[in-house]
Amino acid sequence: MLAKAVTGIPDRDDLAFEPKWDGFRCVVFRDGDQVHLGSRNTKPLTRYFPELVEPIRAQLPDRVVFDAEIIVSIDDHLEFDALQQRIHPADSRVQMLAEKTPAEIVAFDLLSVADRDLRAEPFRVRRAELERVFAAVEHPLHLTPVTHDPVVAHEWFIVFEGAGLDGLIAKPLDEPYAENKRSQLKVKHVRTADAVVAGYRMHKDGQGVGSLLLGLHAPDGGLRHVGVAASFTKKRRTELLEELAPYEVDALDGHPWASWADAGAQQQHRWNAGKEMSWLPVRPELVAEVKYGSTLNGRFREVTRLLRWRADKEPSDCDFDQLDEPVPVGLHRVLRPFA
Repeated sequence: MLAKAVTGIPDRDDLAFEPKWDGFRCVVFRDGDQVHLGSRNTKPLTRYFPELVEPIRAQLPDRVVFDAEIIVSIDDHLEFDALQQRIHPADSRVQMLAEKTPAEIVAFDLLSVADRDLRAEPFRVRRAELERVFAAVEHPLHLTPVTHDPVVAHEWFIVFEGAGLDGLIAKPLDEPYAENKRSQLKVKHVRTADAVVAGYRMHKDGQGVGSLLLGLHAPDGGLRHVGVAASFTKKRRTELLEELAPYEVDALDGHPWASWADAGAQQQHRWNAGKEMSWLPVRPELVAEVKYGSTLNGRFREVTRLLRWRADKEPSDCDFDQLDEPVPVGLHRVLRPFA
């Protein structure tokens, strides 16, 4: 199942609200001793998370299929960076990381148990069966909490971000498991910030700007690369190329990222070795207001959206202090909110 984004928490009595986990979406198949972890696009994940296989065998029915999220927590907080490190081609490193940063799995829907296919059943029935199946599970298996109260959901939306979660999922109680359909709703945090544009990358088709490189000033005055703004229309990509052209003149003179210029063509994208990572510098004088959802380790967690240029802002005003950071809270409070 998929979800479509909505603004604000729906005030409806036909919805169940759950935390939106920041991990790897996974469908788990167990048939006797066989356990298979598959991503939403059917890529196998089992070899990357071997430590989850035996707990699934030991704690769940012989035949079961459920929808879940694989997470990694460190010091009672979700750590997506550590989770990404788990996808590695070398088995020796996979085994080492399984001990160093062991994964957990949070179940949020039940597709099948024993010989019963539940996909046509409404969510209220699937959830009841999921609670029965997961009633006695222990770490590293978890059952995601759920509430039908929009007031409680709003509190979760605010508080749970402090544990590394990124919003809520709202599920219609009477809907079946509709594969590849956006019948669920997702509510994510949306914020804005002013950032310095210090460079750009061309679009993959060679027609205009593909992404803007964004920076924020650290307390020591240095300009730190914090992410990109992208997803422009073809017309807007061409316009941006014209708007940035004047700032390309003498752009590397005193540029805070000048050392990147020599290495740019040799850079490789971590997850896509064939992706072009070279960039074109511009004088860091333009300020852009961008829309973002959250931050992770001092960077924008997702690709941001350009809202407008801010000619009234000085680049020196673009610092980390403007970012809206959640109040830290332990992950245990998310997993046991009613305890």
